[in-house]
Amino acid sequence: MNTSGCCNIPDVLLYCITFLVKSLPLRSVPTFIELVVGAMLTEAGFVTAAYLALPMSRNWSSYYKWIEKGKWSWVAVGVQMARLLVRLFPQPLWHLIIDDTLILRASRKAPGSKIHHEHSRKPNRPKFVRGQCWVSLAAVVENGLSAAAIPILSRLIRNEGNGNKLTAAKTLLRVIAPVFDGLCVRLLLDSWYMRGILLRAALKARLQVIGQVRKDTALFRIPEITAKRGRPRKYGAKYTPHDIEKLPITTSTLFIYGKLRQVQYRSVIAKARFLDGRLVRAVWSSFENNGKIKQERLILATDIDLEPHEVIEVYAKRWTIESMFHQAKNNWGWNETWQQSRQVVHRWLHILGIGYALPQILATKGGDEIVKLANTAPWRENDPITAGRVRSGLVRIFGHFPIRTWWNRKSRKFGPPGEPELPRSTRKLRKAA
Repeated sequence: MNTSGCCNIPDVLLYCITFLVKSLPLRSVPTFIELVVGAMLTEAGFVTAAYLALPMSRNWSSYYKWIEKGKWSWVAVGVQMARLLVRLFPQPLWHLIIDDTLILRASRKAPGSKIHHEHSRKPNRPKFVRGQCWVSLAAVVENGLSAAAIPILSRLIRNEGNGNKLTAAKTLLRVIAPVFDGLCVRLLLDSWYMRGILLRAALKARLQVIGQVRKDTALFRIPEITAKRGRPRKYGAKYTPHDIEKLPITTSTLFIYGKLRQVQYRSVIAKARFLDGRLVRAVWSSFENNGKIKQERLILATDIDLEPHEVIEVYAKRWTIESMFHQAKNNWGWNETWQQSRQVVHRWLHILGIGYALPQILATKGGDEIVKLANTAPWRENDPITAGRVRSGLVRIFGHFPIRTWWNRKSRKFGPPGEPELPRSTRKLRKAA
């Protein structure tokens, strides 16, 4: 077999796939690799589209049956993805994001399909829509000024019963938190998830939380210590809107949301009543966008050692998950994840998530190999390296080879057959795995 085109495949990608398949039974590995690579190469989210993207070696019905009845765990695959990120990006500080997204559905028979409030306020869309609500946990990976959210685990909200988004978020945290044990981790949340039940679970798992809350959140001063008899006071005087207006305003230029912006903020350390009197750093901030000052919003951080401008910069990283949802739904097929059962739709969506995560990891990590792979068009050589450009380069290579033969069952490694020994840098990565 001629593998001359394989020389442009980054060794990091081969290492990633080899690392991920360790969470699967040995019998399921070849089929999993074929579907993941097929999901990387196609923009549609159908199993058939992934099947047609590669010269598959089995009948198409075999892949459907494996997704439905194969003995493997999508949760274990998600945990393995988290371990992979920790190995590839040795960051001193990690940021995890929990948020939800809607995948619109017309059928009532779809798993988890029910009526939801469409809070995005998009034009030409009703206020209430039918769809599937997915709660996702992602990790932010950074390389210089560039940052991206990588999907780790997602959970579908049931259309009946007592389960809700907060319960799903707590479940995702409980599964993923042990992977980041011993590391400094911050959890970024939007206003809907800034509830005491979720924050207490995060703090119990030794995660610091930063998130936006309602402007009327009850905040109190630290009470004075007196010599009076009786139980000491838990709260001091409450911060009223008049008290907040008296706080000094600081103006600074911060790099948030992709560019430098003028930010005005005021801050105080207070006790939050919804956290049973825990000390938090409260920051009221507003920034200039297109010549207009945005509405002031309140951000809370459970780590009171953070400076106010650090709280604003860290919370801005939460927006990377919105970009992740947009790309995964519209360019990697999350919108077409139609399956007939809850278990199967979970399995297939996580395969599509890995198909999006791997090109995004390559684009964020960078390097000469990635640049060479992504330069498929000469007029785009000076453009930023994106996951879409990486996928364009992979399509030109993977579409011509039977990927199943690249899996070495004896050594349990994924790579082109008959290739020379890997460079020393990649051998160190595989040895660490």
